[in-house]
Amino acid sequence: MKPIVIGIMPQERIRERVRSIAGGTYKPKPGEPKIWFTSMKSLAEVLSDENRALLHVIMETKPASISALAAATGRKPSNLSRTLKTMSNYGIVELRREQNQVRPVAKSTAFRIVTQ
Repeated sequence: MKPIVIGIMPQERIRERVRSIAGGTYKPKPGEPKIWFTSMKSLAEVLSDENRALLHVIMETKPASISALAAATGRKPSNLSRTLKTMSNYGIVELRREQNQVRPVAKSTAFRIVTQ
């Protein structure tokens, strides 16, 4: 599985970049980050040791639901759901709706951090 490339840049520069892309004046190159954080601190909160361990558990056990993942990790489903939703918003985890359940899928457990 390929590492996810994550960029760190001030909020205003992220906005400028998005405007340039939307306006057609800038085309992102292959390998450029698609996920952006405004600081190392915010990145560290999302990719904490506990959350990276959670990604490994998802990859290894391939849980059928958030409840199954909660049972495997010993975490409360509500807390786990909130964490997974945050990671999903950044594109680190995919939450797939299957029948009456939501199945978490880790997109990667390896990351490459780029600062700009």
